[in-house]
Amino acid sequence: MKITTIKTHKIKPKESISDILDTYITKLTENSIVAIASKIIGISENRLVSKNKNKINLIKKESDFCFEPPKKQPNFYLTLKDHRLIPNAGIDESNCDDSYVLLPKKPQLTAKKIWEHLRQKHQIKNLGVIITDSNITPLRLGVTGITIGWCGFNPIYNYVGQKDVFGEDLKVTQINLLDSLATTATLVTGEGNEQTPIVIMTQLPDKINFKNKAPTKKEERSIYITPKDDLFSTVISYE
Repeated sequence: MKITTIKTHKIKPKESISDILDTYITKLTENSIVAIASKIIGISENRLVSKNKNKINLIKKESDFCFEPPKKQPNFYLTLKDHRLIPNAGIDESNCDDSYVLLPKKPQLTAKKIWEHLRQKHQIKNLGVIITDSNITPLRLGVTGITIGWCGFNPIYNYVGQKDVFGEDLKVTQINLLDSLATTATLVTGEGNEQTPIVIMTQLPDKINFKNKAPTKKEERSIYITPKDDLFSTVISYE
């Protein structure tokens, strides 16, 4: 897989995300995936809140559910937002001067619009788009990546029914392509002053199955597990 990072200027509020992409993506080829950091989309949507505001109240407002913080990390809250367990409802305060940056309002719709724009602009058929954010993994230090909006390819690679190396049927294994790709993008975009919020991935594994239509609502929901059915429900509960 070939990964190309794209350095941009410091994105300002209300800049058109399409104009930003047109400025920095000069060429796209078939069978590519474009990963875009959610922060620049949040900034372009003017999803900014002054740091004079109470952050805890903002976290609770932005989350669907807010757990009590751990005693040793009183300023970090595990939250449920849009079917995802994420810290602090995704609110970010790095690389945004005197404001908090909230997550994009409708990342799935934004991913679709970007997908349609780039396909038309570059006259290509097979293209994937993901909007990425950083996230944590239980009992592991450091962040990886997560996709919060996507379009143009199947989100899951299913091994069920295939054979393992001993010829046994695989019964449950599936690869989450969305978050695997997001983690790859997060690794190269970085979390500091790299200023490279756009990644182009080419020469992709054959596990990527491109689609020439946006996902249906049913397909969007297919990547989620309900809290009661999730393996972590045995150690995390909420009401």
